[in-house]
Amino acid sequence: MPTALIVQGGWEGHQPKEVAALFRKWLEEDGFDVEVSDTLEAFRDIEKLKQLSLIIPIWTMGTIDQTLVEHVSMAVQSGVGLAGCHGGMCDAFRDNVDWQFMTGGNWVAHPGNDGVEYTIHFKTASSPLTDGIEDFTVKTEQYYLHVDPVVEVLATTRFKAESGPHAANGEVDMPVIWTKRWGKGRVYYNSLGHNVSVLDQPIVKELMKRGFHWCSAGE
Repeated sequence: MPTALIVQGGWEGHQPKEVAALFRKWLEEDGFDVEVSDTLEAFRDIEKLKQLSLIIPIWTMGTIDQTLVEHVSMAVQSGVGLAGCHGGMCDAFRDNVDWQFMTGGNWVAHPGNDGVEYTIHFKTASSPLTDGIEDFTVKTEQYYLHVDPVVEVLATTRFKAESGPHAANGEVDMPVIWTKRWGKGRVYYNSLGHNVSVLDQPIVKELMKRGFHWCSAGE
């Protein structure tokens, strides 16, 4: 039976408890044995972490002991999957560059705040993570991220040249979904997920579930 650890906490605006409950429901329906923790100390036992199939962080704008980051990194390098979304993974620990290096990027802005309507565009290359899913429109936060150039981008969104100092640079295609390898482990990120209502949309749910399964499959 695959095993997953969900660690939730941090800024309450991203509904970490509710998102954790939603992800737990999906995973258990798919046959996972799931543990949910509300403390980062869940990352303390490195040997336990290495026995997992999947780690899901849901923790926005927090601080973390460097040892705990190293433990997660070691577990992923050994073959444990790491998957997450929105600020719960790529705005988890703004002062920790090792976490950002492992996850593949970090949040820097969401121009227009919540309620921006934009389209998710999928790459033409076939991937089991996006196969059969067509471009779709959402109305939520549009994440501007600093992204590791090594990631495999599966979907993007177009940032229009509107108000703000960034507008002088013109339009830009920003990654929304990507994957990355970290040692023997697989990493998956989706910038959607500001709240439960966004994640529970059928297309977003399908994308996240595919990411969980892909990461937990290991090499």
